[in-house]
Amino acid sequence: MARFFIKVGYNGTDLCGFQIQDGQETVQSVVSAALQTVIKEPIALTGSSRTDAGVHAKQNFFHFDTEQAITAKHIYSLNAILPPTIVVHAIYAVAPDAHARFDALSRTYTYTITTKKDPFLVDKAWHFPFPVSLETLQAMALELPKYQDFEAFSKKNAGNKTNICAIEISNWQTVSPTVFTYTVQSNRFLRGMVRGLVGTMLRIARQSATTVEAVEAFKAVIVSKDPSLCDFSTPAKGLVLETVAYPNGRLGQCI
Repeated sequence: MARFFIKVGYNGTDLCGFQIQDGQETVQSVVSAALQTVIKEPIALTGSSRTDAGVHAKQNFFHFDTEQAITAKHIYSLNAILPPTIVVHAIYAVAPDAHARFDALSRTYTYTITTKKDPFLVDKAWHFPFPVSLETLQAMALELPKYQDFEAFSKKNAGNKTNICAIEISNWQTVSPTVFTYTVQSNRFLRGMVRGLVGTMLRIARQSATTVEAVEAFKAVIVSKDPSLCDFSTPAKGLVLETVAYPNGRLGQCI
């Protein structure tokens, strides 16, 4: 039995999330059905990073086991079957003990805000037509790598075994005069965490008179460990899983 990693990308607008759910069309259910059609045997997929309904991914991974020889033709066949909103970028032959979720070193997400109504960003960004200081947002974002416990930014009853995350990158940047993005990289994320971070920073930035006041208010939310103080109303459409990183050589040979 050989193990393979499959790298996928998807527009999550019309999908009910990443993981299989009864009676719902998800990334896992669609890719699993396509693999079963191509390989002609039941395939169990294990994902690297779950994303919610409406969230997009430029890069996400599954692993699966099969005794069949997998070739580049399988990638072509899968993409021919899959809907336009899901793509298989590559398949890798990996070690038998390789694990798509547990071997991942980090995940990187971006969240895009547009201050101007833009029909070309309707499914890719949150239209946020309010004045907000990018300097203030950045000052709050730079505080995050100083902390480890992010219970305040996890939705209640998420069932987390731990709320500890190692955030390595946390930055806001301007893309254009009306578009800006938040980038965050961590070894792991809690359920709803990125959208909670974005929503809370935006709310505090708007309510605070100064950057110093905003930073102190944001730090107070972090140490409170109280999710009721966070804003999780940020829409899914602005969120993109950009990359999942693995140790050098762990992905093995690209088919």
